[in-house]
Amino acid sequence: MAAPLASQSSISITDLAQLTPPHPFTSRYEGRTNLMKIIYLDCISGISGDMTLGALVDAGADSNYIETELAKLSVSPFSLSWNRVNKKGISSIKADVQVDPDSPPAHHTHYSDIIQMIRDASLPERVTARSLAIFERIAIAEGKIHGLPLEKVHFHEVGAVDSIVDTVGVALALESLQIDSIWCSPIPLGYGTVVCAHGIYPIPAPATLEILKGIPLASLPIQKELTTPTGAGIVSALVDEFHVSLPSMTVTSIGYGAGTRDLSERPNVLRVIVGIWEPSFAATPHSHQHSHENHNHHEHSHSHSHSESHSHPQDHHHDSEFK
Repeated sequence: MAAPLASQSSISITDLAQLTPPHPFTSRYEGRTNLMKIIYLDCISGISGDMTLGALVDAGADSNYIETELAKLSVSPFSLSWNRVNKKGISSIKADVQVDPDSPPAHHTHYSDIIQMIRDASLPERVTARSLAIFERIAIAEGKIHGLPLEKVHFHEVGAVDSIVDTVGVALALESLQIDSIWCSPIPLGYGTVVCAHGIYPIPAPATLEILKGIPLASLPIQKELTTPTGAGIVSALVDEFHVSLPSMTVTSIGYGAGTRDLSERPNVLRVIVGIWEPSFAATPHSHQHSHENHNHHEHSHSHSHSESHSHPQDHHHDSEFK
C-alpha cells in the first residue's frame, strides 16, 4: 500500500461515528484503532475528472465545503453546478463547470502557474498534496509526448479552468469524505480515433496512455474515448491498489457520477464505493512501485493487488473534456 500522504492518518472511532450512517454493524468498530476508510473507483465506463467529482458528491462529499474551498483559488470566475441526471436507468450526479463569459480565462495557463496557484490557496495539506500529484502526472506525460520541458507545458483556455476545478474539487471531496486510501478497478479506455489540433489521433490519446503506464487496463470495445487525461491522472497519482472486483470491505455509501455523453452499450457513469477496511480482510497484495522522476512535490508509491472518456484535443495544451 502507498506511503501515507502528508497529514494522512487512520480514521478514528470518533470520526467514523460522524462519517458513517447509523447501522446495526456500527458497534463492531468500538475499541478498534486499525480501521481504514477506503474508496473503490468502479470504472465501468472509464473515468474523467467531472465523473469522479460528481460520484464523490453523490456518495456524500459536502458540495458546500468543496465550493467554499475552491473559491480560494486564483482562477478565472466560474460556477459549479450539480445536476441529477439519469444514465440508462442509473440516477447520478453530473458536475459541470461554467466559466463566466464576461471574464474569459487567459489564453494559456502554464503548469508552473497552476502549481503556484494551488500552493498559494491555503487548502488543507492533504488536498494540496493530492492536487499537485495529479497535475504532475498529467504535465509530465504531456511534456514527454510533445517534447516539451515541464515549464513549457500549458493548459488551454476553458480547459485549464475545468481541469483545475475538477482536480482540486476531487481532492477536496476525498478530504470531505475523510478517505485514507483509494482503490480502483482496471481502467477501460475505448478505441478509435479523435480529431485534435494536430490532426487525427488514436484512442487512447498519447498523453492518456503515457499517464497510465504501469496501471492495469481493461479491454472495452466501445468506439469512444472513455478515459481522459484528468481521469488518468487521478488514477495514476492517487490509487493505492487495483482489484478486478469489489475488494473486501464494509460498504457505508455509494455514489454515481455521470459523464456528458450517452453510450448505447452501458450507462456512462463512474461508481464509487466508500467503506471500512480492516487488516483481517486483507490478502497479500502484488507490489508495484511508481516514482515521480525529477520532481519533489511529494512521494507516492503504489501497491497494486492483481487478483487476477469524451473527445478533446491532445496538444501540449489541455482543452475542456467532454466525456
